[in-house]
Amino acid sequence: METSMPFGIFIFLVNFLRYLIVAGIPFIVFYYFLKNAKSVSKLQSKFPKLSDYQREIEYSTLTCMVFGVVGWVAFKTPFYSYTLAYENIEDYPTWYFWVSIFLMILLHDAYFYWTHRLIHHKALFKNFHALHHKSHNPSPWAAFAFDPLEAVTNGCFQFVLMLVIPAHLYAVAIFYLISLVVNVYGHLGYEIYPKAIHTHWLGRWINTSTAHNYHHHHGKGNYGFYFTFWDKLMKTEKLG
Repeated sequence: METSMPFGIFIFLVNFLRYLIVAGIPFIVFYYFLKNAKSVSKLQSKFPKLSDYQREIEYSTLTCMVFGVVGWVAFKTPFYSYTLAYENIEDYPTWYFWVSIFLMILLHDAYFYWTHRLIHHKALFKNFHALHHKSHNPSPWAAFAFDPLEAVTNGCFQFVLMLVIPAHLYAVAIFYLISLVVNVYGHLGYEIYPKAIHTHWLGRWINTSTAHNYHHHHGKGNYGFYFTFWDKLMKTEKLG
């Protein structure tokens, strides 16, 4: 993709604007319009402080900068020639375009679970993940609020993706939009799924805002992103 600005800056702006929109809309809806509504209830009764929102936005902005650098390395350096990325959408069947997005989600779910567990190790937690866990009571703005080293860890998934899955840039863009929506939902502070989701044959495999809120509040368990596969397999699922 050719742009009139440096590619890294372009990727930063795309990520930052996407973050502001995807996190900002539910924040306005749930933290202002529905704040006192009886139809919804917050997972933790208290609301974060203004300083918490500020910290989350500041570090999320830094994360978007890191992602901009990662995007530049991935697409504009010799690394790109070693990847499976393709530019001509007709190189693969149309059905594969959509299948590739699902494959990215599965791969990311595994990558996130294991890197997330790793940075919870006491030898790494302070420098990699402590900042994110300052949001004991997260808001949508916490979605990208990472320590710089954690931002790099998360950003490096781009390299893994491009080395493992043949992917078109547009499919990658759709995947990252889905990822951000799920991420914001996980930090929403409200549950929008039915209460009985854990007993549903399909719902029991889907990660929830309730589960991730438990992780932030207690600092352990529920390390997954999209699904509960890995938490169930590794016996790290906590239902509260």
